[in-house]
Amino acid sequence: MKNEQKNKLANRAMVTRAIKDSFLKLNPKTQSENPVMLLVYISAILTTMLWGFSLVNIQDAMSGFTLAIAIVLWLTVLFANFAEAIAEGRGKAQADSLRAARKDVEAHKIDSVQEKDEFVVVPSTALVKGDLIIVKAGEQIPADGDVVDGAASVDESAITGESAPVIRESGGDRSAVTGGTTVLSDWIIVEVTSEPGHSFLDQMIAMVEGAARKKTPNEIALQIFLIALTIIFILVTVSLYTYSSFSATQAGVENPTSVTTLVALLVCLAPTTIGALLSAIGIAGMSRLNQANVLAMSGRAIEAAGDVDILMLDKTGTITLGNRQAYEFIPVDGHSEHELADGAQLSSLADETPEGRSIVVLAKEKFNIRARSLEDKNIEFIPFSAKTRMSGVNFDGHEIRKGAADSIKDYILLHGGTYSHECDQAVKRVANQGGTPLVVAKDHQILGVIHLKDIIKSGVQEKFADLRKMGIKTIMITGDNPLTAAAIAAEAGVDDFLAEATPEGKLEMIRDFQSKGHLVAMTGDGTNDAPALAQADVAVAMNSGTQAAKEAGNMVDLDSSPTKLIDIVRIGKQLLMTRGSLTTFSIANDVAKYFAIIPALFVGLYPGLQALNIMSLHSPQSAVLSAIIYNALIIVALIPLALKGVKYREVSAGKLLSRNLLIYGLGGIIAPFICIKVIDMLLVFCHLV
Repeated sequence: MKNEQKNKLANRAMVTRAIKDSFLKLNPKTQSENPVMLLVYISAILTTMLWGFSLVNIQDAMSGFTLAIAIVLWLTVLFANFAEAIAEGRGKAQADSLRAARKDVEAHKIDSVQEKDEFVVVPSTALVKGDLIIVKAGEQIPADGDVVDGAASVDESAITGESAPVIRESGGDRSAVTGGTTVLSDWIIVEVTSEPGHSFLDQMIAMVEGAARKKTPNEIALQIFLIALTIIFILVTVSLYTYSSFSATQAGVENPTSVTTLVALLVCLAPTTIGALLSAIGIAGMSRLNQANVLAMSGRAIEAAGDVDILMLDKTGTITLGNRQAYEFIPVDGHSEHELADGAQLSSLADETPEGRSIVVLAKEKFNIRARSLEDKNIEFIPFSAKTRMSGVNFDGHEIRKGAADSIKDYILLHGGTYSHECDQAVKRVANQGGTPLVVAKDHQILGVIHLKDIIKSGVQEKFADLRKMGIKTIMITGDNPLTAAAIAAEAGVDDFLAEATPEGKLEMIRDFQSKGHLVAMTGDGTNDAPALAQADVAVAMNSGTQAAKEAGNMVDLDSSPTKLIDIVRIGKQLLMTRGSLTTFSIANDVAKYFAIIPALFVGLYPGLQALNIMSLHSPQSAVLSAIIYNALIIVALIPLALKGVKYREVSAGKLLSRNLLIYGLGGIIAPFICIKVIDMLLVFCHLV
C-alpha cells in the first residue's frame, strides 16, 4: 500500500514537473531544435498577432475565430512540449535516484597492497586514477575501480535496483566495482580506474537524463523527411492563397480564405503529430532500456539493436545454467545403478562444487539415498587436486574414487585392477553426446560412469525460434571442443556455434559477418572479449566484468545477465516499430484533413466542391476549427503509446509492415473523419461557430 502511494506521488510529481517544463520549452532556442514544431510555434505567434490586430480593426477578420485558432495552436505547441517533458521526466527521476547514491564519502587510501593497515583518510573527490583504497564491511566504495586484493559481498542495489548482493574479488571477470555501492562483508583493496567527475555513476546520470540525449542517425533522417514535407506544404498553402485570391478577383467576389485559415490549413497538413512525438519516442526508448537496467552509451546502439540480424551469445550462463549437473548413472561390469549411485554420492559428500552437489541430489532423487550416520566409520575425505584429477573418500576399510576417465584408469591399473571395454565405451558415448564423463571406482573396481551434462535453460529453444522468425541468426560461443559444442547447439536450437573460441576467432567471425552487410550483437564480460565487443554493432558488457570490457562495449548490463541481449534486441525493434507506426498514422491523417478543410474553404468559389464535403461539415470556419482542434488533441491521445511503445511482435519485417499499414495506416485515415465530424457537431451544438 505504501509503495502504491509512493508511486502515485512520484507520478504526480513527474507530471507536475512536465507541465512546468512544457512552458519553459516555449523558449525560441528550444523550439528551434524541432523544425516541424517551430512552424506551429511561429504560426501560433502569427495568429495571436492577427487577433490583436483584429481587435483594433487593423485586420478585417473575425476576432473570436482568430482567437480560437491561436489558442489551439498554442495548446498544440504545449502538448508537444509536454510529450517530450514527460518522457524526459522518467530519465530525470532515475537520475535523481542515482545522484542520491553519489555521495562525497571518506576514502581510505593506501600506498601498497602489503601496507593495507596503514591508510590515509581522503575525500572521494580527491582520488585519481591509479590510487589504491581499502574498503571494509559497512563502507561505501568511493570510486570506480578493479579489486586487486581480497573478496567481499557488495550491495549494488543503489545502481541496479537488485537487492541480492554480489561477490566481487580480485582476478577473473568479477573484479570491477562501482562507486556508490556498499561492501557488506570482509574487505577489498580497489585500484581506482576513473578520474573525478568521470565515474561510471556520472556517465549513467548524464545518459539517463533525457535532455542530454543526442538524436540518432535514423531520427535525424526522419526529421529531414518531415522538414521536406513541411516545406512542400508551405509552398502548397501559399499557392492556394494566391490561386484563391486570383479566382475571387476574376469572379468579382471577396477572397473566402484568410491568412488565419491558411495558417490553420498549413499546421493541419504539416506532419505535426509525428513531429511532436518524435523526440518523446526516442527518449522513451532509452528510458525502457534504462528500466531494464541497461545503460546505453549512445542512442545509435539502441537503434542498431532494432536492426540486428546476427546474435552471438556465450554458452555458459546464457544458454546453459552455468554449471554442469549430474544427468544419469551408467553402471558397468555387472554392478547395479543403485550401487553406483551410492558410491558416487559417498565420494561427493565433501565436494562443494555445483557438479558435486548435483551428484548428491541425483542419488537422492533416483534412489532416495539420504543423509547417513558416518561419524563412527573413521571417514577420510580425499579432496580433488589438479595433479590426481580425482577426489573421493576412505571409510570402513573401503576406497571410493571419482574422477576423469584417464585418471581413474591409471589409478585402477596401478593397484592391479581392470579397466574394462564396457567402461571405455560408456565414457566415449557420454563424450559424443557433449557431456562430461566421471568414472567411479570402489576398492579398485569400476562401478560405472556419471554423465555430467550442460543443462539448457528453460524456454531458450522457444526464444531462439522466435528470433529465427524475425530473421535473426543465433550463434553460440563456447570454449568447449567442437563435439561438445555441436551437441549443446543442437539441443538449444541455435543456428550455428563457434567452438574453442578465442579472442581472435570471435573478432574474425564478427568482421566476416559485417563485411557481408550484417549487423552483429554480442555480449561479453572479460578482457578477452574486449576486441570483439569493440567491433560489434551492439556490444553489451556485463557490469560485473572487467573495465576493459565495459569500455569496449556501447551498452552495460547493470544486472550482469547475459540473456539481457535478447531483451535489448526487443527494445530496439520496439523503438523502430513505434516510430514507424506513428509516422504512418501521422501521414495517413492528412488524407482526412484534405477532405475536411479544402472543400469547405473553396466551396464558395467552386460550388461543385460540395460533393467532396463528405463529412457534411457545418461551415468553413467549423471545418478549420474542428481540424485544428483534432490536430492538437491527437498528440495528447498518442502520448501514452509513444511512451509505452507499440507492442512488440516476433514476426518478419514483411508481416510487420502489412500489419502496421492496416492498423496505423487505415486507422490514421478513419480516425480523423470520425473525430473531426464529432468536434464539428459539438462546436455547432455549443453555438461556438
